[in-house]
Amino acid sequence: MNDRNSKNILNQNKNMKIILTILILILSSTSVLAQKEAFDLTTYTAPENWVKETRENAVSYINTNNKTWCRLIVYRSTASKGNTKSDFESEWNTLIAKEYNITEAPQSSEEVEAEGWKVKSGSGSFYFNKQPAIVMLTTFSGYNVCLSILATTNSQRYLETIKNFIGNVELKKPAVGGADTKPTNQQQSSNTAFKFTTTNFDDGWTATEEPDWVKVTKGNTTVLLHYAKEGTTNAADPEPHINTAWNILVAPRYSNLKNYRIASPSLDPQRAYLGAGNLTDNKTGKQVYVALFRKGSSNWVEFISPDKNSFVKEFGTDINNIGWDASSDIWNPLLKMFAYNKFAVAASDITGKWASWSGSNIQYVNVYTGLDAGMGHAQNGNAIVFNANGTYNREYKGISGSPGSGNQYYGEKNNGNAIVNNWELKLTNAFKGETHVFTAQFEAVKGGRILHLWRGNIEEMHLYRVK
Repeated sequence: MNDRNSKNILNQNKNMKIILTILILILSSTSVLAQKEAFDLTTYTAPENWVKETRENAVSYINTNNKTWCRLIVYRSTASKGNTKSDFESEWNTLIAKEYNITEAPQSSEEVEAEGWKVKSGSGSFYFNKQPAIVMLTTFSGYNVCLSILATTNSQRYLETIKNFIGNVELKKPAVGGADTKPTNQQQSSNTAFKFTTTNFDDGWTATEEPDWVKVTKGNTTVLLHYAKEGTTNAADPEPHINTAWNILVAPRYSNLKNYRIASPSLDPQRAYLGAGNLTDNKTGKQVYVALFRKGSSNWVEFISPDKNSFVKEFGTDINNIGWDASSDIWNPLLKMFAYNKFAVAASDITGKWASWSGSNIQYVNVYTGLDAGMGHAQNGNAIVFNANGTYNREYKGISGSPGSGNQYYGEKNNGNAIVNNWELKLTNAFKGETHVFTAQFEAVKGGRILHLWRGNIEEMHLYRVK
């Protein structure tokens, strides 16, 4: 590869244009006269004469031509983390940052939506065999699942193939969505700062907020959705990683550990970690089977069952049968439990200021000289003050800029009534005087709540209390 081509492949400005083009293609692609193939939820047109490799969790296509190469990978769907941003960040960290030793944040696109799927894409650069290369990740989120397509190459000659491949992808809805977590009713509490601390779901599970976790119960099974805790997610090989979390989160409440085993299949693109064993509950003196689990960037989840057979019957996962090449589908029943961290919203709960912030930047490089050509950036903030009298004040501010064009400032202010009804929030006199209706729910975290608001596929906010 010559020096000029090396500079081209690392040009982040061009990479970002490629990604945005891919997203446009996804939204407007039409069928082409070529052989279609399918993997999991994805149907696509395979590039001709490329070498195909199939694994349990992914299918890939590879092409080499002298010193240039390209690889396309379609990954099997996994349970969504709850929103597109979290899905993309988790996929990037698991599939790219660790695999290619990339420490810089990706240059990412804005989220777009099509046919119930939300799409986010990003790119980065790395070196392979001392030669520059680029990696591009496109993540699709919807219907309680996410899936990704990854492309790596060391030559721009493959970029058109990458665009055509991703642009003609078709996605089908999962046959079964995520956990059926429709809440049927909620219970009030008088001993916390929030009105609703218990949610009863129509599939029989009940979630209760507690100081160190959300406790989810059904019959004789208890699941603890642990809040983030220092020292439990430090990077390490599977055995010390699981053992460290076990010693912090599980061991202090139990004794007489027997038949302890761990499992962490190495082929899973979002590596899962599972430790399990028989224990004596120090509080009740009963014999129980405990499993501790996390996957990707999630928090830890603790499953407590009367015995191993009860756990396997409820969640379908037998740690003794998990091999290094196990399908990622085995984790779906465990991942579904995250959806039960869901609580209704009362007007008294939201009084005060809530806010969210986001930002991104693009480093431009001259395609011919390789010298710095400036930086583009975009930042925005969203703040809402809910007043005790049922009114609200909302302010949105943003700034963006690119080399040669200076900064552009924008924003909007709205004032109106905030009408809260457990799982719904209405804001009157919003944009252009409209009334906006949001689906609303709280997620419990250590010492507080996150307020999640969705207005269909049009708008979503994930707010933290400021004061």
